[in-house]
Amino acid sequence: MVKVRDIAIVVGAKAVSGNQERAVYPSISIVTNNSRRVQPGGIFVAIQGAQLDGNDFVNDATKRGAETIISERPRPSDLSQPNNVTWIQVEDARKALALAAAVVHGHPSQKLRLAGVTGTNGKTTTAHLVESIFNAAGVKSAIMGTIGYRIGDELVNADYTTPESPEIQDFLRRAVDSGVTHAVMEVSSIALDLHRADELEFAAAAFTNLTPDHLDFHKTMDAYYAAKCKLFDGSLGRHPRHSIINLDDPRGEDLKALCKGDVLTYALDADADITTSAREFGLDGLKFTARTPFGYVEVDSSMVGRPHAYNTLCAIGIGLGLGFDRDVIAEGINRCAGVPGRFERVSTAADDITVVVDYAHTPDAITNVLGTIRAAQKSQKDKSGRIITVMGCGGDRDRTKRPMMGEEAAKLSDLVFATSDNPRSEDPLLILNDIRVGLNRFSTPLS
Repeated sequence: MVKVRDIAIVVGAKAVSGNQERAVYPSISIVTNNSRRVQPGGIFVAIQGAQLDGNDFVNDATKRGAETIISERPRPSDLSQPNNVTWIQVEDARKALALAAAVVHGHPSQKLRLAGVTGTNGKTTTAHLVESIFNAAGVKSAIMGTIGYRIGDELVNADYTTPESPEIQDFLRRAVDSGVTHAVMEVSSIALDLHRADELEFAAAAFTNLTPDHLDFHKTMDAYYAAKCKLFDGSLGRHPRHSIINLDDPRGEDLKALCKGDVLTYALDADADITTSAREFGLDGLKFTARTPFGYVEVDSSMVGRPHAYNTLCAIGIGLGLGFDRDVIAEGINRCAGVPGRFERVSTAADDITVVVDYAHTPDAITNVLGTIRAAQKSQKDKSGRIITVMGCGGDRDRTKRPMMGEEAAKLSDLVFATSDNPRSEDPLLILNDIRVGLNRFSTPLS
């Protein structure tokens, strides 16, 4: 059995052409855990998944031209085309997949300044704020996240917030080859647990918050938190050079304690490195002065609400960690119009009906969105307006949060419509019944 760390030696040796090592290894065409993507000369990593076992597709991969198979199992006796295949048995196929992909693509994250954002809520908006800072600085950048992947002006649709490690390494290699010097990516907890972000070198890593989500995968909040820690504790291969931590989150202090390198904290309530005296955030945008260890940053943004205030402080911390000037950071933040579906005001009609669309898919996110609207409503002279919420929960995802989402919606709304929201393989009515449990806690029970 080959130790995972030795994969770099084995793959590197196979990827050397004429004994002259190259930055990128063209002699290996692809590293993948999807047999349908195998190309002649490629490496196929057989991974046991939740529904499918990659070892069942080894012969398909070899027929497509895979010359190397990496697996946690020993070489089978019925291997197709055995004389043309190198078999490498390892103790952890996912770690090997990440390391092999990094080696074959020449460790592209080391060739640029990469920022990673993790947390339950706020990842997408924070990443787009950071991208806007890059644009204000005049550097060519890339972004990878829920909305999409972009290299400069080239936009690629996203299947996952954080894709598999070969797709990440390929994306970053393409970015480096196109002249990108800075990149930002969302890093999900599931991706961290599944080693998709292994072998990435982060110049800056940020933690936004931790509230119930993905418990169908992680099972407990402690396990969920432990997954987030991997971005900061060196589990990926090395520590981030700069860590940006939200001290208003109950886990913030503990996370700060395990960080190595430079740490910048931010908060609205706690005593933090980056903060503001502003406490009220209405629907007219964010206008406040952020205090930082490097001086003040003037925020005058069209984005609204307390959640976006947190995202803004986090983005300021990332910008400072990456070495950008305060004026550049302010320009980038203030010119960012926000992200579609993140407290997006799609209509302010003449009849005083304001329509807001938000991606809120956790109890905390619903609380933040509706709390922002409720606070803005209280600040108006005419307080007779109503909050009408249309919400749903996706299928094949964490069921435990559905009643809590329904309860928060009922608590902060005058009227709630629960409807279908991408049920996937689940019965939509069963999803609605889960939501109904929470709605009934704070309203007249529904029959």
